[in-house]
Amino acid sequence: MILMGIIGHKNAGKTTLTAALVTELTARGLTVSTLKHTHHAVDLEQPGTDTHRHRTAGARQVILATDHRLTLMEEVNAPTIPDLLTRLAPCDVVLAEGWKHGTHPRLEVWRPETGKPPLAAADTSILAIACTGTCDLPQPRLDLNDIPAIADFICST
Repeated sequence: MILMGIIGHKNAGKTTLTAALVTELTARGLTVSTLKHTHHAVDLEQPGTDTHRHRTAGARQVILATDHRLTLMEEVNAPTIPDLLTRLAPCDVVLAEGWKHGTHPRLEVWRPETGKPPLAAADTSILAIACTGTCDLPQPRLDLNDIPAIADFICST
């Protein structure tokens, strides 16, 4: 299994790149799963729904299932990428969006128009930078608009 983090500043295009990579990699016949990290307080349930009532009553886990999809809701304390990987079905590639720090391989999405310096300037463990502009750092630079080349890079790690 290949694991690659997709990181960057807010509005750099992390989700757009992640979605494009899922499309590219699955078109190559690979199975892809994603992990998404956010700092926002997210509650997918509406108060009063059955699952919300189950959870607030104290259920440790709640699974909401339809004929074609399921979601698992669980109260946890800061899960790590290794914790989350144990929950995934076997796959070829996992793209982990949003975990800026860690020991996992990471690819930075950077756009000079964000007005912020690349994270890779201060973190040399970032493997490469996918960007729209010039970037004078030691890490390899990938054209953010060349999704097949970025997918090739990920598959070669």
